[in-house]
Amino acid sequence: MDFYATLGDPCAKRAILDKLFRAGMTGIRVNLSHTSLDKCAPLLEELYWPAARRAGCEDAHLILDLQGPELRVGELPRPVPLREGDEVLLGDGGIPVPQGILKSARRGQQISIDDGALLLEVKRSSPTVLLCRVVRGGPLLSRKSLSILGTDVDTPTLTPADLNNLRQAGQYGTTHILQPFVRGRQDIRVLRETLDSLGLKQVQIMAKIEEHQGLEHLDEIIGEADQLCIARGDLGNSMPLWKLPAIQKDIAARCRAAGRDFCLVTQLLWSMEQRPVPTRAEVSDIYNGVLDGAASLMLTGETAAGKWPVQAMEYLVRTANEARR
Repeated sequence: MDFYATLGDPCAKRAILDKLFRAGMTGIRVNLSHTSLDKCAPLLEELYWPAARRAGCEDAHLILDLQGPELRVGELPRPVPLREGDEVLLGDGGIPVPQGILKSARRGQQISIDDGALLLEVKRSSPTVLLCRVVRGGPLLSRKSLSILGTDVDTPTLTPADLNNLRQAGQYGTTHILQPFVRGRQDIRVLRETLDSLGLKQVQIMAKIEEHQGLEHLDEIIGEADQLCIARGDLGNSMPLWKLPAIQKDIAARCRAAGRDFCLVTQLLWSMEQRPVPTRAEVSDIYNGVLDGAASLMLTGETAAGKWPVQAMEYLVRTANEARR
């Protein structure tokens, strides 16, 4: 079984990477929605791969999580406080958002931000600006995820940033590509053709299931991808949260029936971003994910931004191994 961390400041140190490998880590994810391969190159070459060699982990994985068609808030000079009941502009003269959001959103629809932490309702729409009311408030930061609840926004499979990162993927030892917001087999074929043209046929594609189109075309995605990733963050944004556990179970069962590996990710040990010990619910979630057949588990904010990255990996590995007994 594989255990993945996400690269970030807390684990970007030789001693921490050594401890993560000793705890059982077998690979690391680079989230290219927040950085680029150029910026990560020194860390990968000087810290990650040397740590893997010191640990004797000859088949360590490097997973590039592409930006893909994911929708995010643009760069903000400072956090923007959103207060419940206030009105806020998205687009021209307001908070920068992708053109796809402006074109697709309609009056009465809700816009989820930062995996549902913030929620807006569209009051008026135009091709250049949306007037919204804050339903659920809090501080808004740059580069947070966006989605229009119940609506699919038409976006390209690969962005220019994705293509630039893919051109460099081979020289840094990339083994897997996490493809976000996969909508059907065609998205995977576009990525595979791109990898083949770059001499990267050996790189595995992990298709992230994150929204309704992916669920509607799940069987063809299972047939086309090397692995699936049940990405519960944005998947949970696309439906009422109480429906998510059943969807997760269904995806897992269909992967098992097809003999297709899958990875489980998002908030496995979320509380450990701030606490050295997880909740009982979190370890139960991990345990049940392994019983459902997960071939790999991935930590995100726990290692990318959390205070206890090594302890989080230890709990992840020990809990999973307990389930495998």
